Formats: sequence, C-alpha cells, structure tokens
Amino acid sequence: MRKVVTALVAGALLAAGPALAQAKNGKAAGYEQLNLFSEAYDRIRQDAVEPVGEGKLIGAAIAGMLSGLDSRSAYINEAAYRAMQTSINEDQVSLGLVVTIENGQLKVIAPQDGSPAAQAGIMPGDLIYAIDKDPTYDLTLGEAEQKLRGPAGSKVELTLRRDNRGSIDVTVKRERYRLQTVTARIEAGNILYLRVAGFDSGTPAALTNAVQDLRQRAGNKMIGLILDLRNNPGGAFEAAVAVADAFIDKGDIVVVKGRKPGSLRRISATPGDIAQGLPIVALINAGTAREAELVAAGLQDNRRAVLVGTRSFGESSIESLIPLQGNGAIRLTTARFMTPSGQRIQGKGLTPDLTVMPLKLAKLPRGDRLREADLRGALKNTDPAPARDPARDKNSGGKEPAPSLATAEIGSAADEQLSEAADVLRGLALVNGRAG
Repeated sequence: MRKVVTALVAGALLAAGPALAQAKNGKAAGYEQLNLFSEAYDRIRQDAVEPVGEGKLIGAAIAGMLSGLDSRSAYINEAAYRAMQTSINEDQVSLGLVVTIENGQLKVIAPQDGSPAAQAGIMPGDLIYAIDKDPTYDLTLGEAEQKLRGPAGSKVELTLRRDNRGSIDVTVKRERYRLQTVTARIEAGNILYLRVAGFDSGTPAALTNAVQDLRQRAGNKMIGLILDLRNNPGGAFEAAVAVADAFIDKGDIVVVKGRKPGSLRRISATPGDIAQGLPIVALINAGTAREAELVAAGLQDNRRAVLVGTRSFGESSIESLIPLQGNGAIRLTTARFMTPSGQRIQGKGLTPDLTVMPLKLAKLPRGDRLREADLRGALKNTDPAPARDPARDKNSGGKEPAPSLATAEIGSAADEQLSEAADVLRGLALVNGRAG
C-alpha cells in the first residue's frame, strides 16, 4: 500500500516539477521520474539525522507540489482540515483577515469590515512577521490561516511591519462577528452611497433592498450612485456575478477560463438595472481583490461605471477545495476569470479611469504594496501590454498607487477618494441635466 501511495504522489509531484518536466527535452519516461522520487524518498528515510515518518514525508511532498503552482494552491493536512470542519460549528473563529504569501512572508490583502482585525487597526499591506512569537516565514497559506484561528475569546499577538517602519506588536482578541456585506446611506443629500465589503449568499438581496429603500426616501433628488469596493477581498463568486448583474442591463459580466479546451464560459447579464440608469462611480484600491475585481471590471467594460481610486490587487483565480479520502484536502486553482473584453486581471489589476490617492498617503514611497504579480509562483499574465491611455497616464502620474486606507477610515468625513467620487457624479449630473 505504501508503494502505491508513494507512486501516486510521486507521479503527481514530479509532473509538476519544472526541472523534471524539461528533462530529456520533455520526453523523460514517467517511470524514470518515479525512480528519482523513490531514490530521494528512501535516502531521506534512511539517512536523515532525525527519523522521519512516512506520513510526514508524503504530506511535505504534496505541500511542496502545490506551493510551487501558485500563491493560492495549498495542501491542508488532516488535522487542519478537521479544524476547518469544526470551525463551521463555531468552535473556532477567525480574525477577519484575508492574507496571502509573498516569498514566504505572510501579508494582509484586507481585513473584513467590523472584524477584530479591522478594529485592531490592521491595514492592507501589513506584513505579519510572527504569530504569538512564532515566525511565519515559509508557512503555507493554509498553515498561516489555521494559526490565525482559535477559540472565541482567546487572544493572539501579531508582530507586524508597515510602510518600512519598525515592527509593531498588536494583540487581537478573537471574537465572533458578522460581516455586513452591504451598508448604505444618502451622501450629501442626493447621492446614494453603497459600501460592499464582501460577497455572500445574502449580498445581492441586501444590495437590492438598500437601493430600493434609499431611492424611496430620496425621491427624484438622486444624481448618482457610489459603489465602494475598496478593501473588499472578494467572497462568493456567484454572489459577485449577481451584484454586477444588478446594474448591467445587457452584455457580458465576466469570462471564465479553465485549463481544458472548450472550458471558456461567458456569463451574461439579465435585463434590468436596479439603479435605473443613474450614473455610477465605483471606488477601488489595492485592497480590491478577486470577486470585487470581477464586479468592477464588468461595470467598467460595459461602460456602466467610472472607476475612481487606485489600481486593484490583481488576482482572478478560482479555487476548488478537493478532499483527499482520510488525508485532508487540497486547495487548487482550477480556473481564472477575465474582463468581458477578454483582458486578464491576473497579476496587473484594474486601472481606474481616475486615479485618486488618499491625501495622507500621497507622499509614501512606491513599491511597498503587494499585488498578485509580486507573489511567489504567481500565475503569469501573458497578454500583450495594453495600449497606453494618455488620459489614464495623466491621472496616475505614471507612478504606482499608494497603499489603501485603513478599513475604519473608508466612508468617513476625511475620505478624500469618496469626496472625489462625489465630485465626479456632480460633474456627470451637470452634463446630463440632473443637477437639481
């Protein structure tokens, strides 16, 4: 049985190894690759200074195979997988952090609204150097996520680095929280402001109800709508499609492509627009990731919204969680999505129509904010470089956008990007004769 399991794992592992894939001009026999793995496996078992169990070796082989694919694929061992199932029963809770890995370092994409992490002031782009004094370097993504979880009421100490400053120790209490994915209000008396902080099964209905409620309260005074997707790390794919569909009357929302021939799939909008044609400004930043980028791209490509803010994160992978019988599970990237026009988001993100940086961040050095293209094993974007857009170049100044705001500051009175978005809508209202 051990030989069968070893052979299966070894075959998959070596099929993924770039050096072996090129051996003998790509014609190396599978048995020769298996023999190479078997030789290394036996040497480790016989000669390693400390005894190593077979289960640990096989688990490490699977983990190494997956970590070499891209930043999201990972092996989840049996203990971690059981803990994931337990967490569904609320025995464990998370900090509300969406994280990724860069060169073995743990980095924050965004904290979720209202989460313990957001309340503790953790910001997009923070490096997490240690969890409870244990270094995070070279943890897999699954291992890091599991370390961040724990019993409700327990505390965890994070050692952070931010904006080239020294280390910061932050203690966060794990608490149950409910992510309110949609919040809404009337801004400046005649603008509908919608904050979408994530996507779950209830998001589309909550969005529709919020728009209908505020339109009734405001009557015909509305001049436009601001859709705030900043620090939105994504969520349920189908819910994000439904959110984009709510504002798009016709046309494609997103294009999904897997590995197999014929896997290309276009998802089109259904008739209807809950905003009834009102101009839309969508706010994005470097914490806008994954399904939030899907929504922004669909609105931009269909000319349904003007994008304002800074360039988005640039990750469009779709993962599948695949259980392994009695041996944990693997999280595997099985597809990617593209904009309706066919442009890949992976590794480059979305460029806003109008680049606006938060005032207090405008002078920070460029290059410190992690994006998908910077990640170890990031899936590469093979699209040719897009034609330069002079208007966008002028708006961005040819420089990398600064890091995003802390989640608590989004939508506040000091939010310069929100103020700029409102000014854009007022300008559109003048052009369209809606200035009332």
